Amino acid sequence: MNIATSPAARREGILRGSVRRYPLTWFFALAYGLSWAAWLPFVLSENGLSVWSYAFPGNAATRQLVGVLPGAYLGPITAALVVTSLTDGRAGLRTWRKRMTRFKVSWRWYLVVVVSVPAALTLASIALAGRGPVLPSAAILAVYLPALLVQMITTGLAEEPGWREFAMPRLQSRNGPLTATLVVGILWGGWHLPLFLTEWGGGPHVAWTAPLEFVATATLFSTMMTWVFNKSGESMPLVMLMHCGVNNFFSVAWSDMFPSLTRTDVTHAFLLASLAGALALIVMTRGRLGLPKQPDSLGPHSK
Repeated sequence: MNIATSPAARREGILRGSVRRYPLTWFFALAYGLSWAAWLPFVLSENGLSVWSYAFPGNAATRQLVGVLPGAYLGPITAALVVTSLTDGRAGLRTWRKRMTRFKVSWRWYLVVVVSVPAALTLASIALAGRGPVLPSAAILAVYLPALLVQMITTGLAEEPGWREFAMPRLQSRNGPLTATLVVGILWGGWHLPLFLTEWGGGPHVAWTAPLEFVATATLFSTMMTWVFNKSGESMPLVMLMHCGVNNFFSVAWSDMFPSLTRTDVTHAFLLASLAGALALIVMTRGRLGLPKQPDSLGPHSK
């Protein structure tokens, strides 16, 4: 039997054709499927639904590295690389690599992102607390930037090469920046939903409003991520830095600066800052979010 016409070869050809026709559908399905499957042990463990009698060892940070991070790495970045290689081949992978290594942007961009993220979250937290922050200690200041770099390698590298590098350009070219931001924001936020059944998101008894508020916040924050992505010439390191700036501020400095606020207030502060930033950018850019009228594409974008 000719291998080229064997049933296995035909099935492979049908699969490749489907991925090439619907790259975004395949990306989102793989990102969700791979991550949710990898998170299942953490969700079912005593750190989640307690379906099986096993608890992940260590402190909260260690348990997240073991229980959450592998699924995060297995999802968006793996889905993006697989679909890119099948749809655009080597040219698409070169485009992916160029965005991921576009460090050469003005130093002002780095300064703006590093300063504006904690500043906006601090102002939102002041509004919630009704008082100013406690000045961070020298120890917090010393660890802040090293922790930010760790966040870049973990959270940033696991998530943004898929959501912003793969999905955003394709959706923008077809649907415009606002619609693309809405779709990516909702799906990015929804991707986290199983984690709300674990200690990561408050456990199985968390209020039903918490995941909804998280998805709304992720969608609003995506407006600012889109603007940075477009205005910086699609610099993924800068986009990752903005994402990780939020995680780093809340995990390293926030609780010491605002001891009167609770864990629930984290999402409230994030939502308030994201809402203000999103509204300001939509008005100032008239909905373009930094996208030129005729954007210069780095490479082929499939529909």
